[in-house]
Amino acid sequence: MTAEFGPVLYAVDGAVGRITLNRPEKRNALNDALVCELTRAFKEASSHETIRVVVLTGAGKDFCSGADLSALQKISQASVAENVDDARSLLELFLLIRSLPVPVVAAVQGRALAGGCGLATACDLVLASASARFGYPEVKIGFVPAMVMAILRRNVSEKLAFELITRGAEIDASEAKALGLVNQVFPDEAFPQQVEEYLGGFEKVSRSAVALSKQLLYQMDGLSLQEGLHAGLDLNVIARMTADCQKGIARFLARE
Repeated sequence: MTAEFGPVLYAVDGAVGRITLNRPEKRNALNDALVCELTRAFKEASSHETIRVVVLTGAGKDFCSGADLSALQKISQASVAENVDDARSLLELFLLIRSLPVPVVAAVQGRALAGGCGLATACDLVLASASARFGYPEVKIGFVPAMVMAILRRNVSEKLAFELITRGAEIDASEAKALGLVNQVFPDEAFPQQVEEYLGGFEKVSRSAVALSKQLLYQMDGLSLQEGLHAGLDLNVIARMTADCQKGIARFLARE
């Protein structure tokens, strides 16, 4: 299945949902239409029970360069209410990515800057080509990467988060991995193949177990130790009752 949602391409390829930012002539810069259609694509992916993983990529040389010039101009001229509505659409996209029952993997080539870096950070996993670049340069124009800060702070230490958002510097893929922003860095020439191999790993594990693990991991952020253990107990019981677990135990016992 393949569909085109304006500036976003969506396809289902076996167990993989593929979402592509498709504004290569604008370095896949974010605007209202792209955020809207990106949200639509993720909702579509959420409805496909055969999908085990969703990969987000950018067409052309860059993953996403942040907000485009027209979007920035609109922000500078908008009322408070208009800015609230505009910001809320990005908030809803971030929450949608985190609530999808399958992992969302950002496969980053080229630049992921400002809102583009925020979009990658919002994904569950980030794979980067060796030459990829990351950064939050918003402070250079008096802006703040405010919503993504809630996610960034869960990825890196407080001091590293402070440095990233207040200096506005670009970092390379290896440094991003060292800081905790990136999971894996692959050589440029082998990047497409190694991304596919990585995605294929999710076909070998239980879809329901991954979905429950994702749900619990993000739920635990605001819980005390005792609350976290009790949440884990509840989900442990739910996992035991799933068809995947029942079948998995039966297969394991049959080998003994």
